[in-house]
Amino acid sequence: MRLKSLDVFRGITIASMILVNNPGSWNYVYPPLLHAKWHGCTPTDLIFPFFLFIMGVAMTFSLSKYTDKNQPTPQIYQRIFRRFLILLLLGLLLNGFPNYNLATIRIMGVLQRISLAYLLAAILILNFSRKQLYGLATTLLIGYSIAMQLIPVPVHGIGNLSPEGNLGAYIDRLILTQQHLWAGKPYDPEGLFSTLPTIVTVLIGYFTGEWLKHQPIKSRTSINLVISGLSCLVVGYLWGLFFPINKALWTSSYVIFTAGWALVLLAICYEAIKVRGWHKWGHPFEVMGLNAIFIFVGSGFLARLMIYNNIGSGENAPNIKSWIYEQFFQSWAGSLNGSLIFAIVNVLFWWGISDLMYRRNWFFKV
Repeated sequence: MRLKSLDVFRGITIASMILVNNPGSWNYVYPPLLHAKWHGCTPTDLIFPFFLFIMGVAMTFSLSKYTDKNQPTPQIYQRIFRRFLILLLLGLLLNGFPNYNLATIRIMGVLQRISLAYLLAAILILNFSRKQLYGLATTLLIGYSIAMQLIPVPVHGIGNLSPEGNLGAYIDRLILTQQHLWAGKPYDPEGLFSTLPTIVTVLIGYFTGEWLKHQPIKSRTSINLVISGLSCLVVGYLWGLFFPINKALWTSSYVIFTAGWALVLLAICYEAIKVRGWHKWGHPFEVMGLNAIFIFVGSGFLARLMIYNNIGSGENAPNIKSWIYEQFFQSWAGSLNGSLIFAIVNVLFWWGISDLMYRRNWFFKV
């Protein structure tokens, strides 16, 4: 069973990811299309948790196919581990491209975090009751909040939530070592310890999917999703007064706050497509959502190819991306708008690829 409104939601998310990841120049980007500098939340900071939330909703349907009378079959763990391994390896392939220097390759990343969150959430879902999962999710969020604020970090002390002084960064430097963190910095925005609360983001999606399965296809269901979303926004904001909303730390307040926005957007997609039957507007996003992993990996490799290859020779030779941006976008639209239009063209390009794949019934799954 597929939930078309979820595919549209996934397509909106992947399109947004391409938009924010591919400006013509990082020197010219409108503020909403950038991550918050540290604490806080911009529209861009919603994209990653949306992916995890959507994955959780989808697990409601995907995991049920491989259970017998609510008991996991032996094959399901093979499928889960296979998917985890493929996502992990794809993330490492992206991180290392084009040199693959094992001494400095970044170990964690977006796909690596998705793979770990999927693996751990799936195992929990298959082995614990709904009531136990609620308890585990609550414990993870509260426990993570307490640990980050009360466990002392050598040199930096207790409750230090700075990039280099927080507990998660210390654990990452201890286990992964700094040369394997993001750009060799003292912290990694997709580190090991901060992956723990991402499990709850997946579980919230799973709870939502389970609830949706038993609801009537009526506006009342959409309204209840919105009410739940607004409640999460309030709770997340209030929690953020004590444990700041922060994507790089994936704070507990960030989990609840971003889940609120995910519930609201899912409600909009559900109401428009499932309840009212307005399918045409969502089709461009649906075709992108059905091949989200392919687009994610493909756009990542293409971006790197354009950055690591130059037009011409010599020290001042521009890379392919800079040359295209300057010659075809900045030259007539200006620096800021040209950078934005370059990103929009990237989205349209990948929509064209995904539409072609959809028409030929090509779907890349892991």
